[in-house]
Order: sequence, then C-alpha cells, then structure tokens
Amino acid sequence: MFYKLVYFVFTAFKRYPKIVPHTLLFIFIGIFITLAAGKTYQIWDDDPDRGAIAIKNGHFNESYSTPLYLDQGWSESDSLWFYNTTQGSALLPYDFLQALQQADSSEKFLSNRNIDRYRYLPQKATFFNPDALPVGFVKETYQGKDYVGLTCAACHTAQLNYKGQAVRIDGGPSMADMPLFMTELEKALKAALNGEKQQTFVTNVLALDNDYDTKDEVIADLKIWLERRKLYNTVNNSHIKYGYARLDAFGRIYNRVLQHVINKKQLATLLALTTLPNGKRLLTDSEIDNVLEGINETIIQDDQFALILNRLQSKNTGYPGLSFKQMLYVRNKIFNEPNAPVSYPFLWDIAQSDYVQWNGLASNAGVGPIGRNTGEVIGVFAIIDWQDSSPDISISSWLTGQKHKKKHVDFKSSVDLINLQRLEAHLRKLKSPQWPAIFGKIDKLKARKGQLIYAKHCQSCHEIIDREDADRLITAKMTDIKKTGTDPAMARNSVFYTGKSGNFMHTYQATDVGNVIIAETAPVAQILTSVTKGVVATPDADKWFIRRWADWAYTLVMSFTQNKIKASVKSGNYTPDTTANPYNSLLSYKARPLNGIWATAPYLHNGSVPTLYDLLLPVKKPGDPEKGEYRPDTFMVGSREFDPVKIGFKSSGYNGFKFTTSRIGNRNTGHQYGAPLNKEQRYELLEYLKTL
Repeated sequence: MFYKLVYFVFTAFKRYPKIVPHTLLFIFIGIFITLAAGKTYQIWDDDPDRGAIAIKNGHFNESYSTPLYLDQGWSESDSLWFYNTTQGSALLPYDFLQALQQADSSEKFLSNRNIDRYRYLPQKATFFNPDALPVGFVKETYQGKDYVGLTCAACHTAQLNYKGQAVRIDGGPSMADMPLFMTELEKALKAALNGEKQQTFVTNVLALDNDYDTKDEVIADLKIWLERRKLYNTVNNSHIKYGYARLDAFGRIYNRVLQHVINKKQLATLLALTTLPNGKRLLTDSEIDNVLEGINETIIQDDQFALILNRLQSKNTGYPGLSFKQMLYVRNKIFNEPNAPVSYPFLWDIAQSDYVQWNGLASNAGVGPIGRNTGEVIGVFAIIDWQDSSPDISISSWLTGQKHKKKHVDFKSSVDLINLQRLEAHLRKLKSPQWPAIFGKIDKLKARKGQLIYAKHCQSCHEIIDREDADRLITAKMTDIKKTGTDPAMARNSVFYTGKSGNFMHTYQATDVGNVIIAETAPVAQILTSVTKGVVATPDADKWFIRRWADWAYTLVMSFTQNKIKASVKSGNYTPDTTANPYNSLLSYKARPLNGIWATAPYLHNGSVPTLYDLLLPVKKPGDPEKGEYRPDTFMVGSREFDPVKIGFKSSGYNGFKFTTSRIGNRNTGHQYGAPLNKEQRYELLEYLKTL
C-alpha cells in the first residue's frame, strides 16, 4: 500500500506539475493544523481536582476526602489527558456499560460504590470525561461505533489513604482486581438477557439513542459481547487467584495473540490431541468436525472462537457437551494458563529506561515502546479485525516475513498508534512522587544513617538518580532468577510458554544472537514480536487515505526522534543468550532506582510482601526459631489505608483478599539482602527510602 501511495504521488506530479504541489501543500498544512489542534486540545480539561472525588463508607469501610496530588511534573490537564486518552481498547459497547446493572441488584455496574469495590478509582464528570467513567476507562470510537475501553491509567494510577485523607499517585500501581471485575461483568451481561433485567437493559440502551435503534439489535449484540467476555474469562482461568493489585498481563496478552494466530488445521490437531488424565481422547473426530464447521481456515475471529467455545459445551446431538473442567483440558492444549500474576509496575522513569517489564523483556530503544504498548492494547481488548488476504507488497507482510506465503495476514485493528506514541511521550514528563508531610516528617538523622546502609547493601543494583534531571538514563540491572531467589514463574512463563504460530510458521525473526526460524509450535514471545510488528506497520483504518499514512509516518518519525534510548546490551548478573537458548537473559528480574518506591506496595515483582519493612526480613525456614521476625506467609490485600511506619498498606484486621505465599507464582522468597540488618537498622534504611 505504501508503494502504491508513492507511485500515485509520482504519477500525479508528472501529469499535473502545477496543480499537485499546491494540493499537497494544502494537505500537509491541514495535517499540521490537525496535529497542532490535537496538542492544544490536550490542555482543555483542567479541573482543579483532576476529576477525583471523595468517597463515604467505601469498600472495607474506607472513607476519604477529595484526593490530593503531589508534584510529579504533571499539571491538572496532564493527568486528565492521561486518564482519558484512548489507546484503542474496546471492552464493551459504550451504551452497554452505561446501561448495565449488576447481576444481583438494580444498581448500575458503573456505580461509584461498585467501582470502588473492584478498587478502580471513581471520577466525576469533566470535559474529557462527561459520563464520569472511572480513571482509565474511556470512550473509543472504531468503525463508526462507540466502545468503552481501558487505558494504561486504569492499571497505573495509585491511591494511598491516611486517616481519611487520600493521595493520588500518577503512574503508581493500581489496587484493582481485574479478574473479579471481568467475571462479574460476564455475570451482569448474562443477567441482562433475562426477565425484567432484559427489558430494563434494552430500555436504557435505546434511551441513549446512539448506536442502537431496535430491541432486536440490542439483544443480538448483547449475546455477542457476552460470548466474547465469557471466552476471555475461560481462556484466562487460573488456579492462582490474583486478588487485588496484581495481574498476569503477559499471560493474557500471550493468550489473546495465540487466539488470533492459530489456524483451523492446527486447532483441529490440538483438539484431537486433547486427552483426559487417563489418556483417553476427549473429543471424537466427528465432534471436532462439527465444532469447526464453517470456521475460517487462516484467521479465526473473536466471534468464531466464541462459537467454538459454545459448540464444545453444547449438549446437542453431535457436540461433546464438555464441563468447565473439561474445557480447561482444551484450554491447556491451545493456550497457556496465566498463573504468574505480578504487581502493576510504576511508570515514572519508564521512558528513560533501557529495558522494561519485570524481566527486561522489552528493549526501549527505537520504536520499541510502540511495539510494547501495542502488545498491551491487544491484551486489553483491542478489536482484532485481522483477515487473510491475497499476497501483495505491504510493509506489514515484509516486516513479518510473509512475502513467500500464499496468504498474508492483514493486521487491521482498533489499536491507536498515534495515541500510543503521544502517551509514551507524555510519560517523559512524569516524575516520582516525594514523601508528603501528611505521612509524618522524615527523621533526617535516621535517614543519614540509612543512607550508609543503602550504599552498602542496595546501591550496587538500585542506583540513585536525580528525578529532576531531564537527561536521566535508567539502567536495568538484571539478576538471574537462580541468584535472586524470587518466585520464578513470571520469568519462566515468558520464555517457555509456547503456541501454534499459524501463518508465521517458517518466517524469520531476529534475536540478539542471530535470526531464528519460527517453528509451527514456537515460543509465544516470538509470535508476539511478529504480531506487534504487523500491527505497528498497519496504518489506522478509521482515517481517510492520506491522513492515515501521514499519521502513521508521523508516529514512527516521532518515536525515533523523541526517544533518546539507544540499543545496548543488558547490565547485570544474568545468563546470557546463546544460539541454543536465545532467550536465556529473560530468565532474570531487573532492579531499578527506588525513587518513589514508598508509594508502590505491595512488594517484590509478584506483590508477595506487604510492606518495605517486611521485605527486609528473612523468609522463615524449617528449624528457624518461632519467635523471630519473618516475612508473613499470609496477609490481607485490598485496603488503601497507608502504614507510614512499615511503609505499605494495611495488611490485617479486615476481610480483604487473603494472600498466601505457599504456591509457585505467590512465593515470597529471595531478595533477602536486608536479612542481616537488625531492627534499628531496618528502620534507618526505611527512613532513607522515604527521601528518594
């Protein structure tokens, strides 16, 4: 397509040498005005409270006044633009979520009380958010229809409460329980199909007078979206319960990619290979043929996969009528269990970092941030309109190595590349929060003593940076999972999870140690890289032809020119990549500067330690004295009440989510560098950490 555009412009110049230059000038002036207007538009919402509201008698009996904001380099309009700028996510039709009631009551699903229960952050109406959606919930318009989607702000905006006063932290880790939100959303959609709730839902949707004109249209779409959300929840079911403040984002992104990459032939083979624990086949050949009847050969769409799910569970003649437990046998054959939840990372200094993600999976050089954020949007409900198309000369086919294929994947989707670039650039201004006076004054004498302890025990991995330095560079210090001793599940899954590669089979992909050929069953990390390349190479389908390509070119140029991070090898003590194991370096976790760390509880990458004080304690081993101080094996998560002494959230005395550390994925082991310290030294070190 790009080559066709160049040919078109060149031919037009030859035929109309006087007209074309003026036409192009007007076009580019128009594009410039559009971009300038967009930049100006960012500062129009400047509500002094940034949309934040007070809550009385909230979840866990928490009440708080209108939240305060600390100086993090963002103005009121900066925060509100971050909260309310779409990235291409489409969780549900916009009118549906506006009209939806909770499954077991007439209260709106989006009521402030319910949103607070999931630990998302309720907001009031502002210019960018006229319907008072929670932080990070936004309107997305795609192909003429409106949806509610999520932005990075939903998972990366924190709140700390202290004695009735709330403090909002931009870029901080959310306390949200997304799996609970998603399972209850499915229940609410199912309830809306029946009885009085159906009539109420239809009436409320039609009253909005937007995308729907008749009851039949509403019911038909409601059934479709119920099946999509049911599919998502089934595929991502895990025996490890996440609870608040955690999500296995990698696992869910991986599964969404595999769902849209696997072809019909590969799926049929996997269904035939699915067995029960006794070795008996779960499905007959006839049942598989019935389940896959009419399904696309190359690309299986969301609704087709939802249809497959329904057919697998159908008890009608010719279908297998699988139970939910049996469905998980099928899931495990096609997908991977997302069983390694991690804390939502904090975002300050992310744009200045050489490698990001807990295990340094993503390089931040060049257009790396666009690819990383594209994967994130795919994971949080981007509309995937991929189609198999006849071979043509296209940038996406070239970048993904499909030139020799009989069919190419056309990567049309709702992913908003230009906004992803703008959001990444926006984060360059974000600074870490500084300890506020409402949490108590810092003891300077103890902090000076703690600084020496930090220099001895921490600084070799967690360097000190100047949060005010516009040219700061953050170096990830990687440590092999065997050396650091922390829970290995997330790092291992990122390397060892595999899936069917569909149309990307036998294409080439670069690694740090040379090109690899993607096998039919390949690491999902490889498949994800190919997918994100294809999406990034595909201009926005919602824009007119010239604007589409101009915005795409602008996005890539700005990604390269604004990004100061250059390609580099990783730092630290890790096992290097080899030609036999090109992803060895991902079997490690990264250390980063600890400025603002006091605002990011719970701790360790998987949130398995409630406070910084507990992190400095050893893990209790068999034979250790019972009266010693150890990291807690169980604690409560969910409260936002801040503990300024131990530095973390309240972890007992209420009925929150009970975190247990006994299973892989939840282990609280490793990183015991503070274990040799005595109690006085631990508090001195904590006092210094408050100053960062």
